[in-house]
Amino acid sequence: MDPQSPIRNPTWQLAWLSLAMFLGMTLWFSATAATGAIAAEFPLTPGETAWLTMAVQGGFVIGTLVSALLNLPDVINARRLMALGCVVGAALNATLVRAASAEQIIALRLATGIALAWVYPPGMKVAAGWFEKRRGAALGILIGALTVGSAFPHLLAVASATIPWRTLVLSASTLAVCGGAIAALAVGDGPYVAANAPFDPRAIARVFSHRPTRLATLGYLGHMWELYAVWTWIAAFAVASLASNRSVALRPTSASAIAFIAIACGAIGSAAAGLCADRVGKARIAVAAMLTSGICATGAGLFFGRSVAALTILAVVWGISVVADSAQLSALVAEHSPRDHVGTALTIQTCSGFLLTMISIRLVPAVARAVGWQWAFLCVAPGPFIGAYALRGLTRSAHAHVLPRSPQPS
Repeated sequence: MDPQSPIRNPTWQLAWLSLAMFLGMTLWFSATAATGAIAAEFPLTPGETAWLTMAVQGGFVIGTLVSALLNLPDVINARRLMALGCVVGAALNATLVRAASAEQIIALRLATGIALAWVYPPGMKVAAGWFEKRRGAALGILIGALTVGSAFPHLLAVASATIPWRTLVLSASTLAVCGGAIAALAVGDGPYVAANAPFDPRAIARVFSHRPTRLATLGYLGHMWELYAVWTWIAAFAVASLASNRSVALRPTSASAIAFIAIACGAIGSAAAGLCADRVGKARIAVAAMLTSGICATGAGLFFGRSVAALTILAVVWGISVVADSAQLSALVAEHSPRDHVGTALTIQTCSGFLLTMISIRLVPAVARAVGWQWAFLCVAPGPFIGAYALRGLTRSAHAHVLPRSPQPS
């Protein structure tokens, strides 16, 4: 077969995979854009409204934990698992339109999050399988595509006022089914990781017995402590900031625009970091990104009450840096894991990171109530600094030994 054909060409494979991941992960944000309409129809208590947002996150943690314990991304072909996750998630998400209570909606969102655990980590494994020398760039582009999807709620926030929320939900399900079809039909298995492997109950312990994998995972935890807290609350920070400045005309869409800029700029940061990382070093790029985003979190209060232009500058710099390290930390885990347990390693890394975000997301508004939004992000600033400190061991040993393939049973 022609290696330059779309079926075997790594660049084409990355393009199709990025599209499939983007379409599949729209399920994560489908109900977020319609939170106001859903809360008004049922209606939801403040606690139920919070869980409407948190349920997918919680389900994703449950799903990734189970997947890691059972080695699902390695035992089952990652492409097929990704396609299955897209279709199952789409079906669960579509069932929202028939939900009769807040409890049913939250339960369905939880189940959708579990299904998405079969989309995101397996997709990263597939990408890692197509690239060896350019793995940092490949995962950077892939995460960049997902980052653009993360910005969608702030774009859809305007449309959701005129488009019925059920239409938005069904549209996301349709897109996810398309993503599953692309994963199944257009994406192949690359040569650099094992397509599937026997179940190994010791896989997690074996993967994380290797020091570079532990350091990369610790760095990832510091990154995740900050990332989703910023993405979730940057709009609220912008609203409070603009409202405190009487010289600024507060427009209803200003805060959403700033939040969109902050999140969407992450796609630029992720892709640019990936293109540089394979030459400069993945750990070095991740450390630089973490230090920059940590400084932004520490100094965000200095921009509070400033002009829209000043907030936009903060949003651009913070948005680029806060996610630029994400793909490189996943690439480091993939690089230092056994070839036949890359999927399990990426899944447990993702599971632990998203579990941590459930704490930091709830912590930021609590700090805001205590000291005000101006200094609310100080509580997430330690994360990237601790992560950067952990990665020092990898910047000093850029060519650390990679674990061999697990021994096969006789």
